[in-house]
Amino acid sequence: MANIKSAMKRAQIAKERNLKNAAEKSTLRTAIKRFEEALASANVELASSTLKAAVVKLDKAAGKGLLHKNAVARKKSHLTKKLNDLVQNAG
Repeated sequence: MANIKSAMKRAQIAKERNLKNAAEKSTLRTAIKRFEEALASANVELASSTLKAAVVKLDKAAGKGLLHKNAVARKKSHLTKKLNDLVQNAG
């Protein structure tokens, strides 16, 4: 443990940020899982709305520096492709 007051404060801030980032990532993974559950049920409308919610959360994560922008772009692309495949097979 640090002895210097500023170092102790930085350690405390790091812990708080770690908890906040973990919570943000958890909500992001939950949004993606909800989309995948909607895909599994083959409900196009529900899948479309949950995809929009997941994309918003992904974009916010990229803006906050939680995930790299290219990783977010890749995830959005994969999710959108899954929805498009569902729409083609359903239609």
